[in-house]
Amino acid sequence: MKNLKKKLTLTGLMTAGLLFLSGCVQTHVVDGVRVPTEAATHGITYNFLVRPMSAFVDLFANNLHMGYGWGIIFVTLIIRFLILPLGLNQAYKSTYMQEKMAYLAPVFAPLQERLKKAQTPEEKMAAQQALMAAQKDNGINMLSSIGCLPMLIQWPFFIALYNAAAYTTGISSSTFYGIPLGHPSVVLVIISGVLYFIQTWISTLSMTPEQKKSGMAMLIMSPAMIVIFSFMSPAGVALYWAVGGFVIVIQQIIITFIMKPRMRRRIDEEFTKNPPKINNEGLKDVTPTSVQENFKEITSERNEKERKSGGRNAGKQNRK
Repeated sequence: MKNLKKKLTLTGLMTAGLLFLSGCVQTHVVDGVRVPTEAATHGITYNFLVRPMSAFVDLFANNLHMGYGWGIIFVTLIIRFLILPLGLNQAYKSTYMQEKMAYLAPVFAPLQERLKKAQTPEEKMAAQQALMAAQKDNGINMLSSIGCLPMLIQWPFFIALYNAAAYTTGISSSTFYGIPLGHPSVVLVIISGVLYFIQTWISTLSMTPEQKKSGMAMLIMSPAMIVIFSFMSPAGVALYWAVGGFVIVIQQIIITFIMKPRMRRRIDEEFTKNPPKINNEGLKDVTPTSVQENFKEITSERNEKERKSGGRNAGKQNRK
């Protein structure tokens, strides 16, 4: 039930985000083509975000004679790579906390088991407080990894790009390698879906079995949502999603194969110098000694498996 709620929440957030992007500029259909309304063209969003971005697309499409397809591609790449450091910074913080939680799972396991077995409200409250205290004592704070500023900075660019790709004058009557940019394109829909599937698949490669259970939901939902919205949009928008998916794949490769190994070495060193600790006040059946033994037993087994498979502790084990 808890996993189902998480999946439904995730789906709702993704849907709301995509609807927000498409709903920032009011539109209507004129001669079979969806265009911004007269009121929308005088609005703040259109004048300060969409119009400058459309002019940027026009710069490549008309002034540099590249056409609107390549104009959308170059503008999307430029903006995406400019804000890539923000995305990587945010991803680093959230991924670091996730890795730390996974590493400390043996420490929190007794407390979580105690919480499940609690019968009375008092017992549940005590177990919950002990779990929160243990997380705080070991440097776990998932809220600190959320960080709204990077997302707030990125959203105006996404809004401008999305609407510029959809409503820039001339795009609806242009083609890109035979693909009419003003009409849905199955080819670009498939490319977008495949790229977002690759991104979510790469993200699961270094996950623990517990993380993969929730990660598999993303593996299906993220590409599915992109496919649905790309299919409902003109090819110019699908091209934007496809190019964005390419950049996201690069970002995920950096996170999975460069950032995560470094995070895990950092976490290994951190808890080697300062072993996990727990305050067992009010929980007589959960002692610091039993927690430490549980942690050492499970992490030793995990490290031995990773050493044999050439994992992150291979070098560390060989030095001993």
